Amino acid sequence: MFGVANQRSIAWAIAQALSDNGARVALAYQNERVRDGVAKLASSLSEVLLVQCDVTSDDELEAAFSEVKREFGTLSVVVHSIAFANRDDLGGEFTKTSRDGFRIALEISAYSLVPIARHAAPLMEPDGGSIITLTFQASNRVFPGYNVMGTAKAALENEVRQLAAELGILKIRVNALSPGPVDTLSSRVIKGYSLMKRAHADRSPLGRSITQAEIAKAALFLSSDLSSGITGTVLPVDGGYHIMGI
Repeated sequence: MFGVANQRSIAWAIAQALSDNGARVALAYQNERVRDGVAKLASSLSEVLLVQCDVTSDDELEAAFSEVKREFGTLSVVVHSIAFANRDDLGGEFTKTSRDGFRIALEISAYSLVPIARHAAPLMEPDGGSIITLTFQASNRVFPGYNVMGTAKAALENEVRQLAAELGILKIRVNALSPGPVDTLSSRVIKGYSLMKRAHADRSPLGRSITQAEIAKAALFLSSDLSSGITGTVLPVDGGYHIMGI
């Protein structure tokens, strides 16, 4: 499980749902600065493995999956819920996105899924498994303020299709969930987020925002045999907002 930072994290809601339904969970944390917070959350779950892994480091990725292999032997599910962009690149003019800011956003938010899948695949043999990532409708629509993260999500969704095509022979399914706006610490730094959330609630067919719990239930579905015929798919969890023209 990649992406648990605090109790508001979507990844944390998914971790709870998986644990409540019998899964043993491994939580990756970026560095020692955030370890205590993740460990405090983990204490409420059963038999959690904590693994340090900065996804920008190939060495840490290799070490993390080696530790999971020693402790678990095999993997059934991997959840990639990582996104990051410099604060200065979330808001303002997209044309002012710096080269370094673009690289950072794409490397952490999109590229990281590729090595994670590469390391996870051997641990899913011979029975296969499910790899799940988190995207957003800004991958193919313009949400003012989301800027370079929209570009990163577009790349991420293409990776889902490419990985699904390549790993299907190994019985590994790769899918993405595309939630509507939800309150996380990361979303709060997006300029215009409150307007984005209000518009979503006003215009979605269900007439409300969605919750972390609803996203977690969708992830549980994609983790289970109930979704055994689904791969390469972006599944909206947005109250139907994606079908509306205005």
